[in-house]
Amino acid sequence: MSGISAPIEVVQHPFVFRLLEVQRSQWLTPHMVRVTLGGDALAGFRSDAADDGARLFFPPDPLDASWVPAVDGSKLAFPNERPPGREYTPRRYDPVAGELDFDFVVHGDGPASTWARNAKPGHYLGLSGPRRSRVVVGEVAWYVLAGDETGIPSIGRRLEDLPEGTPVFAVIEVADEAEEQPLHTAADLQLIWLHRTQVAPDDTGQMARTLATLTLPEGNGYAWAGGEATAMREIRRHLLHERGLPESFMRVTGYWKRAIPNYDHHLPLDANT
Repeated sequence: MSGISAPIEVVQHPFVFRLLEVQRSQWLTPHMVRVTLGGDALAGFRSDAADDGARLFFPPDPLDASWVPAVDGSKLAFPNERPPGREYTPRRYDPVAGELDFDFVVHGDGPASTWARNAKPGHYLGLSGPRRSRVVVGEVAWYVLAGDETGIPSIGRRLEDLPEGTPVFAVIEVADEAEEQPLHTAADLQLIWLHRTQVAPDDTGQMARTLATLTLPEGNGYAWAGGEATAMREIRRHLLHERGLPESFMRVTGYWKRAIPNYDHHLPLDANT
């Protein structure tokens, strides 16, 4: 791939804060719930790429809107205490219906899990972003996608966006068979589900080992992966050193980290390889 331009174009978006209301929620699996948001503030919302990150704010009292901040340039000025915030990928936006979906992995009692588990129509949620979109615009002959439950929203959205017949390989690790969910695409998809029950509790290499067994097509490929940070490092090393994929043709993100509750996934992975 030497001499080939990177296939990504970064699109900047205006900084906006939106106060949204829950319209409905739907459990997709025993530990993943889809929450549909709406409200007049959704007007003008943009999310151009499958792996966009929007920051969600979870008020301790979901019926209280007194914490809503003022926008000061590219900063939020909260009147009192700033509520907890986490980055999530918009799963679906329907501007005609005025609806925006986010999928939440519900484990434990963190601010996002607690809010999502109990989300009901009329509950409030704050949103800022996405600030930018990394749009694939270059020549890409095939895709590799990998991730755990936290990466499924981006993987599912990208699969839906890919042109018909595009070769794509998806390796997804979930807790067990009950956490698998339907994924729809017109692309030529080879999908492999992995279960953490199949390996030791401290084994973070299952996805990377599975990727190593794939026979990839010729031509320029793009890889995306998102999930537990240690597992993502192993995937990144495999793509760089065993596949020879340039860094500009991949995006690998650690969304969460073992033994670190409420890990803020906007922090970059360790660049050491």
